[in-house]
Amino acid sequence: MARPEAVSSRSSGVSAGATPGTGPGAGGRLFSLDVYRGLVMTLLIAEGAGVYEAMRGLDVGWLNPIAAQLFHPAYECFTFWDLVQPAFMFIVGVSMVFSMRKRAERGDGWGKRLRHIVIRCAILFLLGTGLHCVYAGELVWELWNVLTQLSVTILIAFLVMGFPVFWQVMISLVLIGVTGLAYRFIHVGLYDQTFAAGANFGTYVDTLLMSHINTDYWVAINCIPTAAHTIWGVVAGKVLIGRGSVHRKAMTIAGWGAVALVVGYGLNWMGFAPMIKRICTEPYVIASGGWCVLALAFFYWVIDGLGFKRGGWVVAVVGTNSILIYLVAESLAHTWLNPRVGVFVEGGLRMMSVSEPVAALMNALVVWALLWGMCYWLYTKRAFVKI
Repeated sequence: MARPEAVSSRSSGVSAGATPGTGPGAGGRLFSLDVYRGLVMTLLIAEGAGVYEAMRGLDVGWLNPIAAQLFHPAYECFTFWDLVQPAFMFIVGVSMVFSMRKRAERGDGWGKRLRHIVIRCAILFLLGTGLHCVYAGELVWELWNVLTQLSVTILIAFLVMGFPVFWQVMISLVLIGVTGLAYRFIHVGLYDQTFAAGANFGTYVDTLLMSHINTDYWVAINCIPTAAHTIWGVVAGKVLIGRGSVHRKAMTIAGWGAVALVVGYGLNWMGFAPMIKRICTEPYVIASGGWCVLALAFFYWVIDGLGFKRGGWVVAVVGTNSILIYLVAESLAHTWLNPRVGVFVEGGLRMMSVSEPVAALMNALVVWALLWGMCYWLYTKRAFVKI
């Protein structure tokens, strides 16, 4: 089995068409970013395959706390799963730096690059809204999908990409702060409770945009504060393409991540605002962004710095068709592939008197493996769906 050591040179939308390097004008690979992207996508397709639902269904004492971390909390709190979407958006920002540099080097002016970004964002927006129609089984107008959100954060991050790092960070904080102020001071009718589920400013905006609200209390304006995650990815990407040793770059990025964690958790502990992903409060956005930044520093230092690349290709190949595999996992895996595989896997295991929860988990793992196999097969055929 071939081991791709540089799998994302022609990746799909989430990788922003990146061709990462190790320094200015470098032709080498930034394998750590490939692995980071691939790990996030591997976690996402596991959800689509039903692995986490099956783990929770086992109801095993030692496994329950782990399974609980693979779901969003009911409303207020913070779990591991709350970091996946921020990482998704952050990685896009990092990749954009390499992608836009490559386009600039081949002679694309700012206007041509803007046109490329606008088209990409429009496609992501349509895919995101289309997925909601798939979920609902009918034509609906809903703006909560991560791809729809990403279409806004990418455009914002691109528009500030040329600014000095200081101003990029300041703009990201303004986006977070302005949204927080809106929650605190704009109270309309029934939507007059600052952070209450279904009764806040974000929910009110949803009634204007979509004439209804999300039953799980997600809000569409999350794309404004979470644009910070994509902007911070751009900032980190600029560090990675800059001069200096791997150790120095990793420490710089890690330092920024540590500051974000202190600020984010500090705001929460001081009672400034609760940790709520569903409306992206300030502590949540800053703290989750901090974890994403630290993860990049860790992968960069260990993989590209210390050279521990063995085995990384296993997850990295999943990132080579990020948008495609996300769409397949979200639209087909759970509703179509899982039950059809279950005819053979679950059916066979039940004939062997295997318990239903265990059979469901084994079936989900097989579906997960099939999704991975699809990514690997596409990689071997050099078939990359780009946006």
